[in-house]
Amino acid sequence: MDVYINLRKLGRFTILATCDAELLGQVLRDDKIVFEVKESFYKGSKVSVEEAIELVKRCAIVNMVGRHVVKHAIQEGLVHPEAILRIAGVPHAQIVRM
Repeated sequence: MDVYINLRKLGRFTILATCDAELLGQVLRDDKIVFEVKESFYKGSKVSVEEAIELVKRCAIVNMVGRHVVKHAIQEGLVHPEAILRIAGVPHAQIVRM
């Protein structure tokens, strides 16, 4: 399974945005929530989900959306299952390490 990753530096922090490849460009709607999986934010390199998870382990701030990438993050103990927000059934998670 491939995902997109987009790495950015913000001061001394590295920010990672990652999404399942098939979600790029989609708009998720759930009642009043409208969540855009914007190319300008998520699109960077296309990598395997395993490669993305290795980056998640090293980044201070992570924004991830998609069944595959979030599932792997949970399996690796990087995200608690109760911390997942579902938008139109699609899992979304954030990590902040200071």
